Amino acid sequence: MLRRILAITQKEFIQTMRDRTTLMILLSMPLLQLILFAYAIHMDVKHIPMVVADQSMDQASRSYVTDMVRSDYFEIVSTVQGQADVIHAIDAGTARAGLVIPPDFAAQVERGSANVLLLVDGSDPFTTQSAYNAANVISQTHAVTLALNDLARAAPGISEQDLSPLTTHIRILYNPDLKDLWFLIPGMIAMLLQTQTIALTSLAVVREREAGTIEQILVSPIRPLELMLGKTLPNLLIALINMLTVVVVGTLGFGVPFQGNFPLFLGLALIYVFSGLGLGLLISSVSQNPRQAQQLNMMISLVGLIISGFIFPRYTQPAVMQGIGYIFPLTYFIPIARGIFTKGIGIEFLWGSVAALTIFAVGILLFAAQLFRQRLD
Repeated sequence: MLRRILAITQKEFIQTMRDRTTLMILLSMPLLQLILFAYAIHMDVKHIPMVVADQSMDQASRSYVTDMVRSDYFEIVSTVQGQADVIHAIDAGTARAGLVIPPDFAAQVERGSANVLLLVDGSDPFTTQSAYNAANVISQTHAVTLALNDLARAAPGISEQDLSPLTTHIRILYNPDLKDLWFLIPGMIAMLLQTQTIALTSLAVVREREAGTIEQILVSPIRPLELMLGKTLPNLLIALINMLTVVVVGTLGFGVPFQGNFPLFLGLALIYVFSGLGLGLLISSVSQNPRQAQQLNMMISLVGLIISGFIFPRYTQPAVMQGIGYIFPLTYFIPIARGIFTKGIGIEFLWGSVAALTIFAVGILLFAAQLFRQRLD
């Protein structure tokens, strides 16, 4: 059995090494994707271009606008006359948000009933959410500051701390500065590994059929499971090299700290890579031609990316979508990657995901081999 597996493995290695251009693309693509994703994806959008229609033009309105700018969430690109001009600037794309301050803003502040209007471009969900949350926090903080100043002037002998009945101390674990990359890099490692492992083997059997060498395999004593394992091992090495490259670049290049046990992470990543390669072999076994394999690969990678929890939390999804997510190995490895990479936790907290991933890896290889046998019969 071992000799037959090694023979298929040697054959795959020779085919891979002959095509140097494809090999270089396979080794460089994850690194390129990591760099592009790291610089392009930002969940917390700052420096949102904003136009201001300050119809009050007094100390109260200027103080409020200054607080908006100091937060770093908004950047004033121009000043306009009124609400219609603000909407026009948003429609023209020169601004993503607009602030309208009424003429009697200072008087409203004195009465304790001040109102401002913030218009946000809702066509960009990430900008909308960041602008909405930031504006609420800034407005509440500004209002509290005004109220405390009034109370301090009314009671000079009382300190500001005495005027505040409640103080909340917030401590954010694992990512105290809320850096996007600390959240994205572990998930990106999982996503890139799945995308590449499926792509590496999704054409394995189809390529034999297209090249006309499938008949030679049929007359050989090789068994379907041995064929699956033989085609998996060379791609396993490529996938592990890419994983190590992404981890090194993520930690050293982008400064994302690795908090956990690296041998544990490497071992679990090996199981995850096997599951992705097995899923690719399954696609290759059911596909009649390379085009079908590529389409199935794209569909599975896209659906898995959306419902696996890479960006959007799974607990917010409908139960049906959560159930579908369990057929993707990415769903199991994302909590493993983030748990070890970011939190530094051990196997005692991850055994559920590890057990599910192991069962998936073994089951998908056996299923692909059985399906390949049935297709041959």
